[in-house]
Amino acid sequence: MKSMRSTPLQTPPLGGDPDLSIAAVERETGLAKDTLRVWERRYGFPQPLRDAVGDRLYPPEQVQQLKLIRRLLDAGLRPGKVVGLDPSALQALLARKGSASPSILSRTNIHTASPPAVLGPLLDAIGAHDPQALRHALSHAQLRMGLAPFVTELVAPLATAAGEAWAQGRFEVFEEHLFTEVITGVLRHAIASLAPLPAPQRPKVLLTTLPQELHGLGLLMVEALLVLEGCTCVSLGTQTPVGDVVQAAQAHRADVVALSFSNVHSGALVHASLRELRGQLPPATALWVGGACAALYQKPLDGVTALAQLSGLQPLVAQWRHLH
Repeated sequence: MKSMRSTPLQTPPLGGDPDLSIAAVERETGLAKDTLRVWERRYGFPQPLRDAVGDRLYPPEQVQQLKLIRRLLDAGLRPGKVVGLDPSALQALLARKGSASPSILSRTNIHTASPPAVLGPLLDAIGAHDPQALRHALSHAQLRMGLAPFVTELVAPLATAAGEAWAQGRFEVFEEHLFTEVITGVLRHAIASLAPLPAPQRPKVLLTTLPQELHGLGLLMVEALLVLEGCTCVSLGTQTPVGDVVQAAQAHRADVVALSFSNVHSGALVHASLRELRGQLPPATALWVGGACAALYQKPLDGVTALAQLSGLQPLVAQWRHLH
């Protein structure tokens, strides 16, 4: 979550394009007033000025930025990934979305996402604080659909929808935590219920996140899909220091280290951490990364495979096996 910055009381400058009221910004951008206020509180953007009576006034450059953000949201990105990015970064993302529109790890393509009729009752159960109903519905869906479609066609779009509901102020933090706790339990039970293989299969994959990365749901979805591919998985949970990741990879003789990144970190920090980890891991240990962090896909790093789509896991495993 981006840090909040206080906005001093100001009056609009003379000349140039006029600053807009929040109602005018809503008309210009299609973003609801409540959404703008929630973003201001959670992400520190937009940063409206204030008129003499304290009403919000939005400078033209911020309105243009909000229009870019709206286009990216329409393209399927989450608010937490784009709100507050500078215009050049937003334009770069729009250019990427225009040439290709891959779904990020822990999300699915918009054309395969579950329709609102399927997600609606699940979101209602979260909002009603009814974990039993949510667990029951998800468990039955998993049995009916099978684990792989359940992960890619239901859990991934549901996670996106729950995150967007939180970003828009419809869900509180504890409600998103309720969803995460329930779906984590359902996925772990599904993984544990799979028939064991006669012998451990390679690659052996060590799964974790780095410090300050609390989001482990995407990692768990990846684990479920890897287990279905016959991989041997060792999960360390979240927030493992780089040195401990290296020691664990050596102790478990891992063929692959897989990391998940949400959008809570800056691109520079993510790249620095990956370069440090890559430098300490044996060259033969593959490093796979994925998640909602845009920096993973903007600048490739030597020795690091960035996986933008859940559907890419199966061919990646097949490629590894072909080479080994």
